Amino acid sequence: MEELINRVAQSALTTINLEELLHPGERVVYDIKENLFHGLILREKDFRAFVKEHDWSAYDGKNIAIICSADAIVPTWAYMLLATKLQGHANYYVFGDLEVLEQALLQEAIAKIDPEEYRDAKIVVKGCGSIPVPTYAYVEIMRKLLPVASSLMYGEPCSTVPLYKRPKNV
Repeated sequence: MEELINRVAQSALTTINLEELLHPGERVVYDIKENLFHGLILREKDFRAFVKEHDWSAYDGKNIAIICSADAIVPTWAYMLLATKLQGHANYYVFGDLEVLEQALLQEAIAKIDPEEYRDAKIVVKGCGSIPVPTYAYVEIMRKLLPVASSLMYGEPCSTVPLYKRPKNV
């Protein structure tokens, strides 16, 4: 009987799993609507009192999306004031919905990647995971690695879709 050889394990492929870049902290929406008087108006004195007295430790380590779901005019300073209290408690916070938050978290994680660690590497960007990774993260990792990688593929090491191969004369 012929011995089976795992060529994937022996290959020089480097796998990047974008799922591993996702921050594990809970995602929370902070809706400033809850601070509006009759759901319409933000009263500065009341809002400042709330911000001062609220227990912000409930947001420790969480990722916060700050929104206003009411059809109300909320002054920009109100969101800024919330940020002063979330800083030091939340892992990360943004103005926008959960999709905006997820994009910001992924962009920050990808920005921390040192492309030089992947110079001349044959890279497989893993697809088909257990956690959905938004398409923009795949495009962003390509932007980051194209200048340094010798080749880039998508999928699993045993079944890849070739995307890029550096020309020999470069």
